[in-house]
Amino acid sequence: MFILKSSNSISQIARLRSPKFRQTGSNCTLSFWYYNYGQSVGAAELQLLVDGLEQPTVLWRTYYNEGNQWLRAVIQLGRLPHPFQFSLDKISLGVYEGVSAIDDVRFENCALPPPALTCEGPNHFWCRDTKACIDSLLVCDLVDDCGDGSDEDSCDPDLQCNFENGLCNWEQDVQDDFDWVRIQGPTPTVNTGPLKDHTTGTARGHYLYLESSEPRQFRDKAVLLSPLFSPAAYGTCAFRFHYHMFGKEVYKLSVFQRTVSNAKGWLLWYKFGNQENRWIRQTLFISSSKPFQILVKGIVGDGFTGDIGLDDVSFLGCTLYNGKRYLPTISTTTSGTSVPATLPMNNCTEKEFVCQASGHCIQMIQKYFQFLHNHEQSQLISKVMEVCDFEDKDLCGWHQPGLEQMSGNYSIVITKTFNWQLGRGANLYPEEEQHCPLTDHTTCTEEGWYLFADSSNGEFGDTADIVTPVISLTGPRCKIIFWNHMNGSTIGSLEVLYKSSNKTSKLWTQSGSQGPQWNRAEVFLGIRSNFQVIFRAKRGVSYMGDVAVDDITFEDCSPLLISDKPCTSEEFMCANKYCIPKNNLCDFVNDCEDNSDESPSI
Repeated sequence: MFILKSSNSISQIARLRSPKFRQTGSNCTLSFWYYNYGQSVGAAELQLLVDGLEQPTVLWRTYYNEGNQWLRAVIQLGRLPHPFQFSLDKISLGVYEGVSAIDDVRFENCALPPPALTCEGPNHFWCRDTKACIDSLLVCDLVDDCGDGSDEDSCDPDLQCNFENGLCNWEQDVQDDFDWVRIQGPTPTVNTGPLKDHTTGTARGHYLYLESSEPRQFRDKAVLLSPLFSPAAYGTCAFRFHYHMFGKEVYKLSVFQRTVSNAKGWLLWYKFGNQENRWIRQTLFISSSKPFQILVKGIVGDGFTGDIGLDDVSFLGCTLYNGKRYLPTISTTTSGTSVPATLPMNNCTEKEFVCQASGHCIQMIQKYFQFLHNHEQSQLISKVMEVCDFEDKDLCGWHQPGLEQMSGNYSIVITKTFNWQLGRGANLYPEEEQHCPLTDHTTCTEEGWYLFADSSNGEFGDTADIVTPVISLTGPRCKIIFWNHMNGSTIGSLEVLYKSSNKTSKLWTQSGSQGPQWNRAEVFLGIRSNFQVIFRAKRGVSYMGDVAVDDITFEDCSPLLISDKPCTSEEFMCANKYCIPKNNLCDFVNDCEDNSDESPSI
């Protein structure tokens, strides 16, 4: 179908209407190919018209000449229970020169789930009327996945919020730079932010968004605080939310968990950059031995096309903390060390840290490493994080043995020896781009930071180590994932080492030039205790060989937490009473920590 103009009157409208549809499923998308070419071709838009709603919802727009080519548009429709139709509108303002056309309209994943004869197991939910069998994680998530609403019946309103009537029991943080904004329809800036909410899929629904236009500046933060929750065993409490990150200058959305009210908490999840014009669902499993709170933090990018949306937040299997609104706090000593407001009796020295729960004394360097589900969780701000992207010029607790740390903020001192430094493409000298990364891996920009071993210092064969503090304990499936950049004519090598007591062993190594791109590496750790991880760079014969790393992630490293709940029919009970999936039996991995899942008797 294409536009044929027949007169020169002002404000002509060409309108193409679809048939009526109804009852789309929650994953429904509409796609089509469009053509918009010509010197004064002007704008076109696709509208959603829902029975009972006077206001149409704009789903898609093209504003200007997009070249002599067919382009594909993909539009997220989601769950639409009421009858609806589409209207493709083309408006002419008198001056019209060009061609607008549309072809190959396709609906995908739009059917509701089919009825099932049976629906067994704790991980499934059987819908009341439609008899569909859906994943139990879809229950009470503010989306009617069944088609009859039964998966959203009898849900606790305190555990979910669609922002239709305000913030529910969530709060704006008073210690951030600005607030999340509640809005209907599109955000004020074109080419960024959602056009509609996720709950209703129309301009009638409300959602929260982060406004990135002036007076906001790069890296301004807006933080949303959940209510407080009681301690939760791993796998029993899930946080679900939908986010929208569309725009050329979208920066970062992250989720933190904390058990101390004036702490940043530890990172559960984050996402960087443009994720296209769609709402994306995310599920996070939460574990905590103490009352906790969730923080959702949005960070402004370097420009006004960086709006971020948030909608339909819900918790499953979590319990509110006795109606209380406050967590304990930590205070700061005169030496700058954070300590809990109340401490047990102890005989610790000034160079040791007091564990809040047990009163044990540990070396000050050990306190900074705190995995997501640590047994003790001393509730200090974590200095070695599960994810380190170096974007805040922060080493996340990694340090270089023998090199002084500046003013306590873990910046690297630059010396004439071969060592690790923070760098970025924006600071490169001419011709350095032949052996240094032009962009980091996190943001894919010249402004992003990474860690590199500077081969302009030192001599052939010199090594530079950067290490974690002592890590007390990891889980059976723990691994390190990181990105490395090794490009240049005289690249040496990069090694990942494991150090425990006085014993050091090599876990991974790579030598020579790997090309002008970031490469992913994965190193399995498994169950280990009281150890350190070392990144070791070895210098080549000349300065044309810098080794760089970025986005270091410790994945699935939580030590096992043994619950009081009995194991399900789909789980195996270890000798130590820990429950693991039966799929993990006899797979050469010590999932139980006592090796009972690898016993020859099974």
